[in-house]
Amino acid sequence: MSRSKEFDETEVLDKAMQLFWEQGYEKTSMTDLVKHMGIHRRSLYDTFGDKHTLFLMALDRYDNKISDALSRGVNRSRNAKEALQSVINIMICGEENSPTGCLMVNSAVELAVRDAAVNEKSICAFLKVEQLLKDIILWGQKEGEFTSEYDAEELAEYLHNVGVGLRSMLRTSIPIEKLQRIANMSMRILET
Repeated sequence: MSRSKEFDETEVLDKAMQLFWEQGYEKTSMTDLVKHMGIHRRSLYDTFGDKHTLFLMALDRYDNKISDALSRGVNRSRNAKEALQSVINIMICGEENSPTGCLMVNSAVELAVRDAAVNEKSICAFLKVEQLLKDIILWGQKEGEFTSEYDAEELAEYLHNVGVGLRSMLRTSIPIEKLQRIANMSMRILET
C-alpha cells in the first residue's frame, strides 16, 4: 500500500525554484534542496527525480509564473505605453520577496553553453517575451503611440536585449534609479 504525499508539490517546487534563483544551479546541493524544500531526500527523488530534472521543472514553473504576470500586466493596460511600462516594471522590480534578477537569464548565463535542455528552455522563454514585446509595439504603432520608423520585430529584439541586461544588472549593487533611467531611455526610443 503506497503512502500519500504529505506535501504540496507546487509549494515545494516553488521553494526549489527560489533556492536555484538565489544560488544558481551549481552552488545548490541536494542537501540544500532537501533542507530548503522541507521534504525528505527520498521524497524529493521519488517526486522530482534528480537535481537536473528538478531544476528543469523549476525553470518551467518560473517561466509560467512570469508569463502569467506579464499577461496580467498587459491585459490590465489601457494602451500600449502602459502595457510596455508594465513589462518593464516586472523586469526591474520582479515579485515581492523574490531574489533579484531573473532565474531564466541567470540560468542561461550559468549553463546554456553546456546544457542543451537549459539552452532550449532559455531560448523558448526569451522568444515568448520578444513576441509579447512585438505585439505591444505593433499595438502602439497602430494607435500612433510608437514610431513606425522601425520594424516591430527588431524593436522587440532590442527591448528584450535591454531587459536581459537590466535583469543581469539587478544582481549587482547598481542603484535601481540607474536601471530606471535605462528603461526610460528605451521607452523614449519608441515614441513617435
